[in-house]
Amino acid sequence: MADVPQTDVSRPSALPTAKLLQRQAQPLVDQDSNEYLDAIEEEWNKKVDVEIETLVDGMADIVSLASIGDKDKFRIAQETFQAQCRAESMIRAAHSLMSTIHSMKLLLLLSDETQIAKRRDAELRVVQTEKSDAQKKVAALLDELLSSRRDDGTSDGERRDGRMQNT
Repeated sequence: MADVPQTDVSRPSALPTAKLLQRQAQPLVDQDSNEYLDAIEEEWNKKVDVEIETLVDGMADIVSLASIGDKDKFRIAQETFQAQCRAESMIRAAHSLMSTIHSMKLLLLLSDETQIAKRRDAELRVVQTEKSDAQKKVAALLDELLSSRRDDGTSDGERRDGRMQNT
């Protein structure tokens, strides 16, 4: 009974925990919704910036490797290898950007529609408030203009020479 029977059944065991991509963000409990969304937006921006930088650096390196001049076979092989490595790195960065774009599209499609509607309604209310304020301002300026014309002795339908306007 001392021997453990041999079977092909997997036995779960504790795996060492990896500490990759440690985030220095605040715990989720301490963040409100806007702070959390801002942190996520910042992460996405950093990912995109890194991938764009990889593409730009790779292109600059490939252009610098494409110099014309007397080269021996070893130098040509070395530059060819470097160009291939840079191109592969650029392809990985481009794929990562495409994956990020795909994820963003999915987030937009599957996002909380009620939140979008609330933001749209709030923006509509702000615009309507600004519109009504502008209308009131224009009405006040028009009243002021008309009252100053009345003070000059003319009415709405008369011109300064006393004749009626044809409208």
